[in-house]
Amino acid sequence: MEEPTASWAPWNFQLATMVPAAGWAPGLFPAETESADEMFGSGRHQTSVPSSSSGGHQQHYDPTIENNAVQELFDDVDFHSMSMEMKRINQNNNPMRVFEVAAREFKVDIDTMKMKIHRYPTSIREFKQFEQWFTAPRLVAIGPYHHGRNHQLTHAEKAKHVAAYHCIMESGHPVQEVYDAVVSAAHEARSLSLYAKDAMAVIGDGDFLPMMFYDACFLVQYMAWYMNTGGSGDDETAVMDPSLRGFFDFNRKAILHDIMLLENQIPWRVVAAVLLFRPVDLASFVAQWKDYLQDRKHLVLQEKKPFVLDDGYEPPHLLGLLRFYIVGRSSAKRPTKPKIMSSISESVSAIELAEIGIELRANRAATEIIHMGVTYRRGTAALFAELSLPPLSLDDERASFLVNMAALELCTTSNFQEAEDEESAICSYLLLLAMLVDREEDVHELRKRRLLQGGGGLTNKEALEFLTGLQSLPLRGSSCYIRVMEEIEKYRINRPLQIMVHAFIYKHRTAIFTVFSVIGVLVSILGTLLSLKARSVIK
Repeated sequence: MEEPTASWAPWNFQLATMVPAAGWAPGLFPAETESADEMFGSGRHQTSVPSSSSGGHQQHYDPTIENNAVQELFDDVDFHSMSMEMKRINQNNNPMRVFEVAAREFKVDIDTMKMKIHRYPTSIREFKQFEQWFTAPRLVAIGPYHHGRNHQLTHAEKAKHVAAYHCIMESGHPVQEVYDAVVSAAHEARSLSLYAKDAMAVIGDGDFLPMMFYDACFLVQYMAWYMNTGGSGDDETAVMDPSLRGFFDFNRKAILHDIMLLENQIPWRVVAAVLLFRPVDLASFVAQWKDYLQDRKHLVLQEKKPFVLDDGYEPPHLLGLLRFYIVGRSSAKRPTKPKIMSSISESVSAIELAEIGIELRANRAATEIIHMGVTYRRGTAALFAELSLPPLSLDDERASFLVNMAALELCTTSNFQEAEDEESAICSYLLLLAMLVDREEDVHELRKRRLLQGGGGLTNKEALEFLTGLQSLPLRGSSCYIRVMEEIEKYRINRPLQIMVHAFIYKHRTAIFTVFSVIGVLVSILGTLLSLKARSVIK
């Protein structure tokens, strides 16, 4: 990565205005200053986050609630300890207590599944095409999973300190007040075991709490920067220090990629704690992300109705927040299988759709992924249909975003077939796109249909590799996908004669066109001959 010039973010501000109060956790700000070159990656890096052995303020934590699903429950059980506990309890004539405790803890774990900071499913971890590009942060580690694992990720730690400093200064509140609010939310996240047990077992509060503080301030300052550069330009709170703005500007692609990774998240309640003191127009921020997957942008000033957040939705983290509004809400009924259907296809190619008279169409009016399905063309007496999908501008950042949203759905949806459409919409959307391509010509056809937009993203070959790679992931069974396949099957059942005629015409369209062309030429020649004959008779 190319390094910014030293003048962008000089480490020369004074921290004297932020002298910690009596209750302030030690070591949150660096004792010494460093140059911008050291801050952004060249030279020696000094971390200001205290180690787990830092003084008497260190608190030890022994998480007990399991954090993984059923298949991982017994992997984390210490059977020797359980055996000893069983012996002790048996002496008290209560042998079922151990099982009751385990069952209760497991229930709590399942109940908080949608709020957890999940790790990637095995299916994605084992798929080498996705492992590095779509799952590993490039510049900044958010949360404990990648913190300190890669030397390259330490370069952004100083930027977090800068972001925290300006976040506090712009809030107008004492640093202790803001930090205490973050600590309260972070303790709640830890008590609920929102992070994986193995990751939290090796990190104490002396490391975890400052990490949550710095990461939350960084994300809030990023949102403020994004509001000022994303098109609105009307958020006064988005005006920030030029050095921090320079860091965000220079690393915009890497930061955007990193903060959308499934394993690079912090609980939204922690971010919300900072937003209470340093507010950002969250509705406008989310509104600008709703059409992120498409080339066509809706200018905020031209929107007929202002975007309104759903007060009933509590996001688990930033990735979950944006996925919720990008997906949207469905008005479709839950998939059902009528008695007339003895079977249903699990997939169908673009050629098969064309043969039976279902045309691919980009739903350009749709700004939400959930709006996909089979519709019937107007003016054709419902003889033919269209498979309508929201268009997609596919580049590496959007591909990564889609994979991480799909991974989130895989982690939080226990049964795709029983879940609502919204809970597996990204998986359905990706699977529908993937089933339509088998060769580069198919990708080109999607571009002709405007389902794939833009010319500055992935090439046809790269898009083909990405979409065909999705077919190896366990995306099948998602309710929205099943509903679309059901609609296609109903179309087949209800229109056998029309499909037969259309299939014949489609398969022999070249020969038919040639025949009609020849007939047209013959008719033209015959007309000319008759005209000449008529003239000769008149003479």
